[in-house]
Amino acid sequence: MLPKITRDEYINNFAAPDKSADLANFLKCATNSIRLLQTEKALRTAVQELFVELEKDNVIYAEIRFAPLLHTRKGLLPEEVVDIVDESISTNSARKGIIAGLILCTLREFSEEQSYKTIQLVDRYFRDTNVVGFDIAGDEAGYSIDAHQKAFDYAIKKDFPRTAHAGEAKGAASVWETLAHFEPQRIGHGVRSIEDVKLIEYLIKNDTFLEINPTCNIQTNIYEKYADHPIDKLYKASVSLGISTDGRSLSNITLSEEYIKLADTFNWSAEQFQICNINSLSHAFISQDEKDKLTLTYNSRFNALVD
Repeated sequence: MLPKITRDEYINNFAAPDKSADLANFLKCATNSIRLLQTEKALRTAVQELFVELEKDNVIYAEIRFAPLLHTRKGLLPEEVVDIVDESISTNSARKGIIAGLILCTLREFSEEQSYKTIQLVDRYFRDTNVVGFDIAGDEAGYSIDAHQKAFDYAIKKDFPRTAHAGEAKGAASVWETLAHFEPQRIGHGVRSIEDVKLIEYLIKNDTFLEINPTCNIQTNIYEKYADHPIDKLYKASVSLGISTDGRSLSNITLSEEYIKLADTFNWSAEQFQICNINSLSHAFISQDEKDKLTLTYNSRFNALVD
């Protein structure tokens, strides 16, 4: 999209700083990227480049999430946006041998109409495409859940797989609220669940999975430094969790780099990473048969590396 951009220009214009004032300020850093991703060519290029990065990280399964309504500024219809990204995922998945699902997101700042439009897109594409679920992202500290209840009621009625960002910009109360109203199988971030013992017990009892992105949480100023992050405590408490990069370009980090940070900071070994990856596969928004096949592939590759 910008073939002549330098590394410094990329860092200054498209990546978030190492420390933002808060989540809201961190999210503002995505503006330039979203501005570019408004044409079919740009969307296809972005998907292609993402698969190159996934291959470098030895990923065998990925769930790619985005908000289709953010990519209509130059005339693309939301349905066209999903068609383009879905087709591009299929093409690159076949080319790279990486299985991928697509999660369609609404955003906290969206209106009820926009949220409902997004869940209708999930309904339209859920069968016979790469679309596997529904998500809500954005600044939970700045917006209430009210505008999104109708969309999530629809998702619950249709039994679409659901994840929801919570427990990042706000504390454990936002996780409780999200669980009660949106009934997600997974929570995006959810790291501040550590602040409530009863919530930890609930997550364990109900096998609610946390999608954790440590570097992002440092950048959004939830924690001062990496060593302060509660991922190790959550893991030792037996909360089901997995590790991801959140926005790769925005956080300017690869999954491999995140693993290295965890190993260096918390002395994690291959065992912890294996358990987290098996947890991730077991909570993926795919069929049990697909989970079983991917788990066999993962274990085979893992054993070949550690033997």
